[in-house]
Amino acid sequence: MKQTLAIAKREITALFYSPIAYVVLGLFSLGTSLIFLGFFRPGDAATLRDTYFWVIWLMIFLVPAISMRLISDEFRNGTIELLMTAPVHDGQVVLGKWLGALGFFAVLLLPLVVFAGVLTATSRPDFGPILSGLIGLILTGGFFLAIGALASASTQNQIISFLLAVGIVSLFTFVTFFLPKTTYVPDDVRQVLNYCNVNAEFDNFNKGVIDWPNLVFYLSGIAFFLFVATQVLQSRRWR
Repeated sequence: MKQTLAIAKREITALFYSPIAYVVLGLFSLGTSLIFLGFFRPGDAATLRDTYFWVIWLMIFLVPAISMRLISDEFRNGTIELLMTAPVHDGQVVLGKWLGALGFFAVLLLPLVVFAGVLTATSRPDFGPILSGLIGLILTGGFFLAIGALASASTQNQIISFLLAVGIVSLFTFVTFFLPKTTYVPDDVRQVLNYCNVNAEFDNFNKGVIDWPNLVFYLSGIAFFLFVATQVLQSRRWR
């Protein structure tokens, strides 16, 4: 565990020294601010539900930008050999880098905390859905970052890693959100697509409900993609 936390600390430090991280931070702050201001009107309900809903779509492109360098950068710079000769397992490397990226992602969400403060200063919001929505966003970010870790472990090219992560994330968002709405999809397939839809899984959190099936979806998804990323890294290690 100590090695995993050391890798996580190293990764989050590297992210804060990376120019792309500040680009993502700026774009996320700008995007979330515009979304919040678009729904912040006098007399409306004091809630962040609409803001959270659209933040999920923003994350589809910005979270892979955080994860694209997690492991691919180690291969590109030739530092993967040093990392692999250290007394750590492949799983610890993947988990540590994912935790570091998740820590940076948590910092990314700070503007949403500011928006909650604005609502508090101007009205009386219900903090249950605001807090559960934040938890849902963190879980969604962790899910996307686990996918990004797999993409990053698969190639040393950061652009390819980014595109691969966006492609897989899109399967769980765009495809599973819009495809079930079409008439030619069989009911059984529609049910599977609805279950795999991240937007639908997040919706309960956004309503203030933290339910076990939603938690299982996120935690099992994170565990699955981190496991596959570990296997991919292990296979590349022995090439």
